[in-house]
Amino acid sequence: MGKNKVTSSDVAKAAGVSQATVSMVLNKKYNVSFSKETVEKVEQAASKLGYKVPRRRIRKDSKGGKLIVVFCPTLTNPYYVMLLQGIEEVAKENGYGVFVCNTQRDLKLEDQYLKMMKSIQPMGIIYTSSPSFCRQVDELSAGIPIVIIGNRDETMSVDTVELNNTKPGRLMARHLLELGHRKVAFVTTPLLKRLPARIKRVDGFVGEFEGMGPGYQVIIKSPDERWNEQMPSIDSEYRMGYDMTKELIRDEKGITAIVGLDDMIAVGIMDALLEAKYKIPADISVMGCDNTLISSLQGVSLTTLEHFVVLKGRDACDIVVKKIASLNTYNSEIQPTSIYHVEYEPKLIIRGSTSYAKIRS
Repeated sequence: MGKNKVTSSDVAKAAGVSQATVSMVLNKKYNVSFSKETVEKVEQAASKLGYKVPRRRIRKDSKGGKLIVVFCPTLTNPYYVMLLQGIEEVAKENGYGVFVCNTQRDLKLEDQYLKMMKSIQPMGIIYTSSPSFCRQVDELSAGIPIVIIGNRDETMSVDTVELNNTKPGRLMARHLLELGHRKVAFVTTPLLKRLPARIKRVDGFVGEFEGMGPGYQVIIKSPDERWNEQMPSIDSEYRMGYDMTKELIRDEKGITAIVGLDDMIAVGIMDALLEAKYKIPADISVMGCDNTLISSLQGVSLTTLEHFVVLKGRDACDIVVKKIASLNTYNSEIQPTSIYHVEYEPKLIIRGSTSYAKIRS
């Protein structure tokens, strides 16, 4: 009777640790700190069970050919289109094709795409936002170079091109505080734990206002989390900004500025205000984030945050290409481990949608 092949799950169970820990310890990924005891338990369990770490190698006859897969949560926001532009530029320069998995923020769809990776056999994977299935992505990274554009889970050992999302929030808040705004609103997509970037941006903004003491107020407007489960339409985030602003001007008095989590939300905010006969920025200032093309249009002139989106896409693809080349160069049992971390400092782009707070009589 044949003996079943020992897996990393068997080692994890025997050592009393997670499967991700087994993967990182046995692949010598010591960028994450493990105690000597944990390392010894994992190595002893692997030795006792006869587990062999699968060799990382580039499959020149891969079914996917020279293919890089990009996981994207939506294509309705220009931010992700800009990331794809940067990714595809570098991929083309290096002779790679790009296949986009649009998950539509659907957990089941993302899981299905992840399970397909073993049969597709791409040479690299790029996540344009934080993965919802960190353990599965970390396990895939043992055999495929993976880069995340966004805030990765600290337990993961993959490369990142990151934006510290508290920084844009703080910069937005400081700009409005310098203009004398005391009561403001922040319109955001649903604040879900599995999407930490949103929460960090809001926290950075709120933290600056709270630090000013009594008399300063931030109203957070966010739709029901069921919105995140709907298939995104071309105007989803615009519509959210529009609808949430309608509620704000109906229910709240004395607001002098409204901030959108991103530019698309901010444009929805502007349209709702203009429809209600508010002057921007004389009555209410508006801010966005991402510095997408629409924000620079003369009729919009949106104050926003630049964090070099296209360059992030280029960097992510460049890292994947370098990792693939490394696997071709070091054809041995022990592969070199390097963890890339790239971060850009966001910059405030002041345009015509923000000004000094209107003095209330």
